Amino acid sequence: MTQRSLPDSPPERTPTTDASGGPSLWSSRLGTWAPIPLRLIVGYGFMAHGFAKLSRGPAAFAGILHALGVPAPHVFAWLTILVELLGGAAVLLGGFVWMASLPMTAVLLVAMFAVQLPYGFISIKLLAATPAGPQFGTPGYEVDLLYIACLMALVLGGSGPLALDNLFYHRSER
Repeated sequence: MTQRSLPDSPPERTPTTDASGGPSLWSSRLGTWAPIPLRLIVGYGFMAHGFAKLSRGPAAFAGILHALGVPAPHVFAWLTILVELLGGAAVLLGGFVWMASLPMTAVLLVAMFAVQLPYGFISIKLLAATPAGPQFGTPGYEVDLLYIACLMALVLGGSGPLALDNLFYHRSER
């Protein structure tokens, strides 16, 4: 029986292999497009929440904030709506994503700690299925954490192709 010696260090990874030495999707041209679905869902999701608050009237959202004990509820209602609309648009278009992510993350953290934390992690809690449709419980903070993770991925990994940030970056190089 012969004994095989183990190499002193792991094999070198090339840009086209993953840790196991197999092909890596992220190193392929296809992997460069990965940020686009993140931008689309996060940007659209934030904008949808902002439009919903705006369509019901900022005073209605300010009333909710007042009930939660938020100081200056009208100011924070408008700030939240603007962050959701403008930040969502920035992420959707891939422009100034790192700047927009800071207030967007702040909005998510406030919602998580001020409202959803007592209800636990799970966002979808099916309580019953009735002839009128499903009945759901109070949502937890799961979706907020997913949004924060997506924003972090976009900030750390870049906005990908078809992003306004690429246009600004290429202009500043000239």
